[in-house]
Amino acid sequence: MGEPPKINLLDLDIKGMENLAVELGGKPFHGRNLLKWIHKHGVTDFEQMTDLSKSLRESLQDKAEIVIPEIVFEQPSLDGTTKWVLELADGQRIETVSIPDGDRTTICVSSQVGCALDCSFCSTAQQGFNRNLTTGEIIGQVWQATRELGQPPSNVVMMGMGEPLANFDAVVRAMDLMMEDLAYMISKTRVTLSTSGVVPALNRLRQVSDVSLAVSLHAPENELRNELVPINQKYPLEELIPACKDYVARDKRRKVTWEYVMLDGVNDSISHAKALIRLLEGVPSKVNLIPFNPFPGTRYKTSSPERVDAFRERLMRAGIITITRKTRGDDIDAACGQLVGKVRDRSRRQLRRDNSTGVVHS
Repeated sequence: MGEPPKINLLDLDIKGMENLAVELGGKPFHGRNLLKWIHKHGVTDFEQMTDLSKSLRESLQDKAEIVIPEIVFEQPSLDGTTKWVLELADGQRIETVSIPDGDRTTICVSSQVGCALDCSFCSTAQQGFNRNLTTGEIIGQVWQATRELGQPPSNVVMMGMGEPLANFDAVVRAMDLMMEDLAYMISKTRVTLSTSGVVPALNRLRQVSDVSLAVSLHAPENELRNELVPINQKYPLEELIPACKDYVARDKRRKVTWEYVMLDGVNDSISHAKALIRLLEGVPSKVNLIPFNPFPGTRYKTSSPERVDAFRERLMRAGIITITRKTRGDDIDAACGQLVGKVRDRSRRQLRRDNSTGVVHS
């Protein structure tokens, strides 16, 4: 039998780091220092962690490692958005998006390689599903973004590739690290989990986390939502809406953000708006109307600006805060529903060379 695999320290939250430090002969505070070195200072060389004893650093060298997803492709958009393709240790690739807005930056983080939920209007879903990401692979996206930006992002949205609640434990640990004072110090109101509606996991999330909640709704009644978001067949609106209401009930200032992609002639009529108003009655809500981002092979079309405006006005007259999300990064396939990791079969060397010459393959 060979040596046991080394522990990837990115997989550990603060408690896990404290336990490891004690196991290696240190004290719990050494684990906290280790966490701070990795996440706050971005240090991955144990020898540079000067407030840890030499013996502890040697033990870490023997037993642990810091494996960070590598940025193999960077693609800037004309609007300032940047898409990063990151390669994981097993060669799989995921996508992370950085969206600047004045002095703030939002990072859109992936939770899975692909997605198994098969939403019919989403390009990511058409890729299929490979596997869940580890905690280290999720928080590693924030680690890389922090290094690229020179500071932690202002906001993180779990809206990249995958369904976060289908990878519950790893996602919760990663979000805890995002909010940890010794790491990235991002406010719980600025960490948002987006779900298509895995109701049992949403109820479980309410017990262990208080991050902001966004829900991919896209239809105001079950028959249409069954078509657009197939998981609705398992967890219909009669279960989803109360679960979301319960999630934000702990804080009267919190609202559920409902994501509603606007599909021409499918879900964008005034009658749909009226049905949505009835559905959300009594639920603290904000609605994000999302212009559909077309992709090759899709049967859907983008709603006209006039239909989007009329839909928004009807919701606002009913007292529902409604905004039309500005499409960002659509010229580089980094907009909502477009993350597909198409470049994962290309070699790292070729990706670097193509990027440096401005050739885009995404």
